[in-house]
Amino acid sequence: MYLTINETADYLDITEKEVRQLIFQKRIRFIHDGDNYLINQDQFQEHFKQVERYKQQIQDYLNEPIPEDMDVKDED
Repeated sequence: MYLTINETADYLDITEKEVRQLIFQKRIRFIHDGDNYLINQDQFQEHFKQVERYKQQIQDYLNEPIPEDMDVKDED
């Protein structure tokens, strides 16, 4: 499914200006039909999957217990 710049901005929850910058930086694949830029929505699915994997990795890291230090001696 192809989206316009406005629809893409809504889908990604960013501004239209940011979408245009991503297009001109060639970070988003698009088709230019003379009047409009059309952006394939499917290209963002892998990005969203990667973001979810990174969030899960960070959460796993934060939930990992801190190991006791072997060099700490109880002086009491």
